Amino acid sequence: MMNKNSNKPTAAYIAASWGALAIGALGYLIGLWNAQIEFNEKGYYLTVFLFAAFSAVTLQKTVRDRDEGIPVTTLFLGMCWAALSISVALLVIGLFNANMLLSEKGFYGMSFILCLFAVITVQKNTRDYTNEYGETDSAAFPTIEEKADKVLDVADIL
Repeated sequence: MMNKNSNKPTAAYIAASWGALAIGALGYLIGLWNAQIEFNEKGYYLTVFLFAAFSAVTLQKTVRDRDEGIPVTTLFLGMCWAALSISVALLVIGLFNANMLLSEKGFYGMSFILCLFAVITVQKNTRDYTNEYGETDSAAFPTIEEKADKVLDVADIL
């Protein structure tokens, strides 16, 4: 089995991943809160969002387990792909049929995709900092101060 600790992500990458997740999730949820749609529609979009995030993390873990030689059944891998595909299709179908401005639909789509990318990356970073006993190093969860320091470092470079 491959050494999990050989390619640990940098603190800046971890902070950027968490930042992208926060921006995507907050943008989607604030947009949903402020949307002029029925409450049941808000529930639909929230459920699709949570289903997609969970299925993306599960798929990432399953693919990585298989890559590292941890047994994963083909059936479970197929179910993970199906869950992610269905959740994305449900969002697309819902937005296609929604009575919203095109810009609003695009906002939800972009926030959704950003969250999927970020949740996969955060899970990867967390796993990279988890040892064989299932204990995760606190470096995988940077504090607000560490995130702010990294943002200021990047701003100085730019």
